[in-house]
Amino acid sequence: MSTNTEEARKAYAEFEEKVRRTVFLDNLSHKVTPAVIKMALGQFGNVVNVEFIPNYTIPYNIPQCALVEMEDAKQANSIITEMTDFPFMMSGMPRPIRARRARAEMFADRPAPPDRKIEVRWVDPSDPDFQVAKKLKEMVVRHQAETLALVKLQLEEEEKLAMQQAELLKSNFKKFEMIENIMQDGAASCLARHYGVKLADE
Repeated sequence: MSTNTEEARKAYAEFEEKVRRTVFLDNLSHKVTPAVIKMALGQFGNVVNVEFIPNYTIPYNIPQCALVEMEDAKQANSIITEMTDFPFMMSGMPRPIRARRARAEMFADRPAPPDRKIEVRWVDPSDPDFQVAKKLKEMVVRHQAETLALVKLQLEEEEKLAMQQAELLKSNFKKFEMIENIMQDGAASCLARHYGVKLADE
């Protein structure tokens, strides 16, 4: 029995260490992938694992939060400090990402704390706590409807932004392509001689 308790304590201590070196990222775009997060946070250290937290309050598979495990707690702290002081964006999205310390409750696979008993009980309808729970349930339903409306609006805005960025990228590419063609076919040299301007490669 004592061996099992010691193993449970050891497992929970390892989990607490994992929590200390994990960062909770919020306000992510639905276009962000684990590879994007690893590349963006690679400047702070080695990203060990990226785990998206599913949002069960909306009927879309677009997690906006993630738990990012770093190699050590120092790297995790530097990410939190940097993102607190400066806006940090991924994938060109206009929403600055928020970062804070992870908490044990955020992990779906967290082990049960040793030496702590969990008490579960049914609440009778005549119990005052039953009315509190009922009000909380109604409030959750209302908040879910509001959240869904906001998410729909956010998705529409991000789709518009993505189209604008794609159009801007295309127009910039055409401009650079036109300049490259002018430089290669000799038209630039003729214009430079005509206006008395020296080109950099001459």
